[in-house]
Amino acid sequence: MRFRFRPIPFIATALLVALGIALGQWQDRRALEKIARADLLAAQGRLAPLELGGRKLRPAAVEYRRVVAKGTWVPRWATYLDNRPHDGRAGLYVLMPLRLSGSSMHVLVARGWVPRNATQRDLILPYDTPRGEVQVSGIAVAGMGNVMQLGEPASIKPGAILQNIDPAAFSLASGLPVQPFFVQQEGGADDKLVRAWPAPSLGVDKHKGYAFQWYALAVMALLFFVITGFRSGKHKSED
Repeated sequence: MRFRFRPIPFIATALLVALGIALGQWQDRRALEKIARADLLAAQGRLAPLELGGRKLRPAAVEYRRVVAKGTWVPRWATYLDNRPHDGRAGLYVLMPLRLSGSSMHVLVARGWVPRNATQRDLILPYDTPRGEVQVSGIAVAGMGNVMQLGEPASIKPGAILQNIDPAAFSLASGLPVQPFFVQQEGGADDKLVRAWPAPSLGVDKHKGYAFQWYALAVMALLFFVITGFRSGKHKSED
């Protein structure tokens, strides 16, 4: 059998193979990142709770670590994250700074979930905030997850209902020094808030599946080029 080389199909095949390999390798890297994240979750879960103080900590050093914080709530600067459903119901996450005892440092605590007011969207349903010094325990997280932002984001101000927020932006708007991470509160008193935080989504198998598909595309493109090249060569020789 004779193989007929054709430049244009060769270039198209080379591009498809390169694309398939590149995207497959990217998905492999994403899978490895998720595996490393799972290892971090397991490792941090085995450590003793970390007590937060006035010293600013790096998010990477405490992410997924169980922490304990003593301080007083700053209810004036409560803000709310919109579009955070729970059990099929629309609702918001309540974020409130906790001033850490013995310092001017604060930490943004995700206190829990509250359902949306069905009749007036900008009216927050009531919940309780303890007075005086409290002790909060929970999990440190670098972010609270981002949702799609339509239009200009709302200004960060007391009582604001926001789509997304990060500690640095909150600190700039409020003038309060804050740790560069959040604490997802667990347990605590009955304050009319739901604390059932979604587990971190790893999706390692999903990335491995995508990688296989991209590698398969590269192999199929190469096989198609080779097979059609031999078929074209056969027809050419018969002519």
